[in-house]
Amino acid sequence: MVTVKTIYNVKPADPTPNEIMKISEIDQIKAVTHAPTVYFYHPATDFLYSDAIRILKDSLSKVLVVFYPVAGRFHEIGGARLELHCNGEGAILVEAESELKIQDFALDDFLPNAAMRDLIPKMDYSATPIQEQPLLLAQLTKFSCGGISLGLGISHILVDGPSALHFVNEWSNIARGETTRIIPFFDRKILQIEDPPSSMKEFSVLLTPPPLLIGQSDNMEQRKKPTTVAMLKLSKQQIDKLKIKANEDTPYKNNIRSYTSYEAVAGHMWRCASKARRHGDEQLTRLHIAVDFRNRMQPRLPKGYFGNAVLRHAAITTSGELISKPLAYASSKIREAIEEVTDEFVRSYIALIKTLPDVSVRRNFHTVGCTLGGFYGNPNMEITSWTAMPVFEADFGLGEVIHMGPGAMGFDGKSFISLGRDGDRSFTVAFCLQTEYMDTFKNLFYEDI
Repeated sequence: MVTVKTIYNVKPADPTPNEIMKISEIDQIKAVTHAPTVYFYHPATDFLYSDAIRILKDSLSKVLVVFYPVAGRFHEIGGARLELHCNGEGAILVEAESELKIQDFALDDFLPNAAMRDLIPKMDYSATPIQEQPLLLAQLTKFSCGGISLGLGISHILVDGPSALHFVNEWSNIARGETTRIIPFFDRKILQIEDPPSSMKEFSVLLTPPPLLIGQSDNMEQRKKPTTVAMLKLSKQQIDKLKIKANEDTPYKNNIRSYTSYEAVAGHMWRCASKARRHGDEQLTRLHIAVDFRNRMQPRLPKGYFGNAVLRHAAITTSGELISKPLAYASSKIREAIEEVTDEFVRSYIALIKTLPDVSVRRNFHTVGCTLGGFYGNPNMEITSWTAMPVFEADFGLGEVIHMGPGAMGFDGKSFISLGRDGDRSFTVAFCLQTEYMDTFKNLFYEDI
């Protein structure tokens, strides 16, 4: 349904530093894949598609001067570690057309599915050496209704979500003729740690494989099961009900601060998933949480830090406790995990990664169609919050952003929580679950609110 018209290799508009950039240990353990997202736009009445591709191409060449590492390539240096060659080789921009309409995606609540993945350039990781893989893949697709999408794949080794959005939003500023608002900070040496960790005990959750279903010796059967993605909506009123429920059970409050919307919603999802999956009481279940540590370091990382500053931590308990106890218990386990990510914790974990002879043992390769690396599905989950990120600010002057979301959901148990588009503090939850449990999960998800 998508026809590729032209593929551009866009290079920086001006000369950029030709250097080898060391990346942090946190970068080294990220997935060697491109994180997929898609923006949908309603064009202005005087919109011309030929103008759009020209504007994107010209502004991309300019933003690659400011964010010059994005135009580089990774090279292997041993032990599965990488270094970044800032060589100005450029990024990929694809011009494409589709017979579909934006409404076709809106009817499914912009579900991350096969049609959505066609809006993002593909990368054959097995056939393309890493030193030949562009770090940015972008595709402008024109729909038959006149609307457009911008599908992006950004290297996860290069940046995390906040840094990726920093780049995209500055790109859009330049496209509108503005200057860079927040200058990127590239020096990853700020996260170099010399002293080895004094103890590995505090990292036990991070260093051990996720729990398996009771009676199973591996997770290969779970990896193969078909999955379904649902887009779940929570109004502000429903979120407030969950927050009230989480905060009314005082025995599980671990400090005076009320549980946040994320802690309440994530705890609710964790409980519903364990119920839907029909876990036994003794079943261990782990909830993986992405914690941004930019403001948790002492001192804080510089504004505009461009790289990975998100650490995957986890809360763990038994399904019996999770289900039998009130929502406040689940929220308290989540908060405990988040609050463990302190300056000392991050520095010790970085030092620990540095001691690894091969970082691939800690790297997550999992993406759609890939069976390598970490698997966080049944009986486990991963819930990532995008609620604090400026996901609707990518205004290229081409029309209003009507949706921004994930372009794919890699595995069972994966979820993203985003703010609703209308600014009403509602949530949209993209959740991937084994197909046999999804209907039950959705019923539990709403009937318990």
